[in-house]
Amino acid sequence: MKIVFRYFCFVLLIATVSYSCNVSNKDKKGIKKQDNLVSFLEGYVVKPMVLDQVISVSGTLKPYDETILMPEVVGRVVKINLPEGKFVKEGTLLVKLFDGELQAQLHKAQTQLQLAEQTQKRQNELVKVNGISLTDFDQTVLQVSSIKNDIEVLKVMIRKTEVLAPYDGMIGLKNISIGAQVTPSSALATIRAVKQLKLDFSVPEKYSREIKSGSKIKFTVQGDDDKYDAIVMATEEGIDFETRNLKARAVVNASKTPLVPGAFANVELRLKENKNALMVPSQSIIPQERNKKLILSKGGKAVFVTVKTGVRQALLVEIVNGIKTGDTVVTTGILFIKPGAVLKFAKVTK
Repeated sequence: MKIVFRYFCFVLLIATVSYSCNVSNKDKKGIKKQDNLVSFLEGYVVKPMVLDQVISVSGTLKPYDETILMPEVVGRVVKINLPEGKFVKEGTLLVKLFDGELQAQLHKAQTQLQLAEQTQKRQNELVKVNGISLTDFDQTVLQVSSIKNDIEVLKVMIRKTEVLAPYDGMIGLKNISIGAQVTPSSALATIRAVKQLKLDFSVPEKYSREIKSGSKIKFTVQGDDDKYDAIVMATEEGIDFETRNLKARAVVNASKTPLVPGAFANVELRLKENKNALMVPSQSIIPQERNKKLILSKGGKAVFVTVKTGVRQALLVEIVNGIKTGDTVVTTGILFIKPGAVLKFAKVTK
């Protein structure tokens, strides 16, 4: 009886161990299978689309012409016509320095010229009757010519005591008052052309070939949502060694706009149009040390591919090489996917 009981216990023990092993193996297989499946993913089907290659760079508005007004000679200010913030025409007298001494010298020289010309006129009649030597007559002619030259020199010196507007423009803030003693290094005021503005900006080296004279650009300024037009007038024709950028300058018609010099501008450069661009969501890009990768779904399994990116937008990135039309790109859960994993999508955007 004891022998039968022991045998029964032994069989029961063997059966229990065997069942436990089978359950354990099944659990392991189930876990292994579960680990190889990644579900609740989102995907994106690649298709061609139109891509306008537009880059945004910073720029600064500047007056087309800007001049710091300075006198040419040392002197005392006797007249000021600097209407701050007002428009003046080219040639307008803005500042006058004292020229009393020069005016006196000019009057003296003009009087001497009159006497010399009368003497020359009388001697000219005497020469006809041989009443005077040709040498004396030539000296008188030379004296008349010398006095005329002195008068021209004095007129030039008097003009140097006047500061004129070099072109049509707006006068800034004046820095002098009546009676001030000024020198050629004294800044009297600033005049700026107002009919046109210049827009200076820099373009990254890889886009430098796309910017040419005559190219049309658009820009905005802070506090204003309107877009303004400008035309590229010239480029530096050389890449800056420190910034690796190309400097460019555009012309803006400022006569019909509220733009002011010195304002910060956000410049939009439309480079070219690609009608068959392959774009993917930016979050699907896996950046690595030397390249970038995407996860594609091929036959329901994850395949990692190396890609080359192009233009980057706010939500999409252009893929230049590595994928083709119709490929399904994984856009979510990419950190939990291993090569060859079984993929199960909850949503696929086409």
